[in-house]
Amino acid sequence: MASVHAKTQWSEGELAVQGLLRVPAQPNPTAHGLPVHYVGRVQAAPLVAVGALDTDARPWTSIWAGEPGFVRAIVPDVVGMRSLVDKANDPVAGVLFGDLADGEVYSDPNAASGGRPMSALAIDLETRDRVKLAGRLVAGVRSPGAGDEVGDVQLAMAVTESIGNCPKYLNKKGIRLHVPEPELVSDGLPLPAHALEILERADMFFMSTSDGRGDMDTNHRGGPPGLLRVASNDEGHAGVVLAYPEFSGNRLYSSLGNLHVNDKVGITIPDFGTGDVVYLTGTARLLVGETAARLLPRTKVAVRIEVTAAKLVKDGLPFRGEAGEFSPYNPPVRRLATEIAAGLGVAEGKGSQGIAVAVLKQREVLSPTITRYGFALQPPTGFPKGQAVGSWTVAQHATLDFSSELDAGYSHMRDDDPQSLNDDFVRTFTVSSQPALSSSNKGVANHGEMQITVRTNGPVTRLLRNWNLRAPLEIPVMGFGGGSLRIPSAADDAARPAVFVATGVGITPLLSQAGALLSAPQEAARPRLSVLWSLRKEDLPFAADEFKRTPGLGAVTRLYVSDLEAAAEGGSQVETDRENGPSVIVAGRLTKQSLLDAVGHQDGGLQAKFYICAGPAATKTITEWLVDQDIITESFNY
Repeated sequence: MASVHAKTQWSEGELAVQGLLRVPAQPNPTAHGLPVHYVGRVQAAPLVAVGALDTDARPWTSIWAGEPGFVRAIVPDVVGMRSLVDKANDPVAGVLFGDLADGEVYSDPNAASGGRPMSALAIDLETRDRVKLAGRLVAGVRSPGAGDEVGDVQLAMAVTESIGNCPKYLNKKGIRLHVPEPELVSDGLPLPAHALEILERADMFFMSTSDGRGDMDTNHRGGPPGLLRVASNDEGHAGVVLAYPEFSGNRLYSSLGNLHVNDKVGITIPDFGTGDVVYLTGTARLLVGETAARLLPRTKVAVRIEVTAAKLVKDGLPFRGEAGEFSPYNPPVRRLATEIAAGLGVAEGKGSQGIAVAVLKQREVLSPTITRYGFALQPPTGFPKGQAVGSWTVAQHATLDFSSELDAGYSHMRDDDPQSLNDDFVRTFTVSSQPALSSSNKGVANHGEMQITVRTNGPVTRLLRNWNLRAPLEIPVMGFGGGSLRIPSAADDAARPAVFVATGVGITPLLSQAGALLSAPQEAARPRLSVLWSLRKEDLPFAADEFKRTPGLGAVTRLYVSDLEAAAEGGSQVETDRENGPSVIVAGRLTKQSLLDAVGHQDGGLQAKFYICAGPAATKTITEWLVDQDIITESFNY
């Protein structure tokens, strides 16, 4: 937390970021000193993240631990803390006590008026409570310990500012103390593989910043595992670059305000399960709007960090953490644009208008949770007259922006719908209808109509399911993309057999192309297609409808119904007549043997190509079963 402005009670950086993000004027809730109502919360915390500046004014962050009460109020506005630390590698212990011998006491009688700056975050992950502290080091000592590797540090901190923070994005963890046996694995760049693994698993990290004038701030950033992305990890010019999205918070912007006036940042990423830890320091850049979205699509505010120094320490933390429940406020992982380069694909809208407007025209309920929606595609306002709107090819998806209908604006907390705080209400759905062909653009869809077939499981699909069709619903189409699950005709791919493996609505990439594939005028042009489709018993009417709509699809499909007691039970629901019904209905789940049988029945020794569209867990399992096969999958982490 930076020094406050005499009139506004906000720091220069906080005011600048609030203005940049158009935050209405508000009082600053930060308290001077440490009020009594924060003392109990601080003393209950089993962890404290501590920030300090090295001799080059670079921030570093460490995480210390103890039994509740290891951080406690000594006198008004002064706290003491005592923790076991890695004496050789803990960066904050090194900054504060590195020039002291064991047992030598540091003392600064003028600390409150201008001593060595430091900051802290007392945090209890079991109760999702945290209190930020900023101030000065009053006194400290590194006690003689059990050797050169670990030992106690004790310090007293004069607290000049404090504030309690909300529980958002704090994933619960049970903390137990641990005596570390630290080992420095790496202290250079680029980051080694194990450090990258820690970053990929991390659902929380701690960061310290400074306003450049001596005042500091330490806080956490939490969310789903993988919230911190690695944009570059290179020895050369690109260097080591990390990025993360700023989720909706209290809009005080203490950390971001510091970064606005002083770009230096210190970050620590703990592995709670192993005690391994990555310490980083570097420079950060705040990205807003389109600049943020270019790095992390669907992100309004992001931070880009260029790492200048790093340490990876094995078993370097004095605690372990047992994972509990994730925060209900966690949004999905925001991946880098480079990670999802195929995500928005061939046609991506510029700005908020998009490339077309989808007008809801039709709704067909196919099962209790699956519905087919028909849209008319129209040019957006101001579109050049006579120019065709965006188009798609088979097996592609459409990205639609529902924010104008569902975005409720800013709230600090929203316990009745926590996911909505960071939801941009942009959704990507596979187009399940066959494209209409254009005579001037062979094989590419003309604008006109589009269908999606989706399961109702969130605010967007509930909106579509419940919309009164007598009222217009117009949704911007931001782009079309994907298409890796397109099956070539036999002539295109040397007559290789194709096996399409789907679970539930994962069949949709096939629906837009099956009609053309199976009705090719010459038999030689038809691929040898087999379909293995797993779905729930309640979704059998969906399968029956698709078999009617696409002649020949049932004949090449083996249907696996996980909760079907006997194969005969599903016959009347799917086989309205033998011509449309599936070749086989199997009562049970799709198995490894089912896939191996498909491999074993390949014609003429030709290796089949497998096209897989399923949820992440099912896709992982299926690809492991088919480890030696030619597999095509498509990521849906847009």
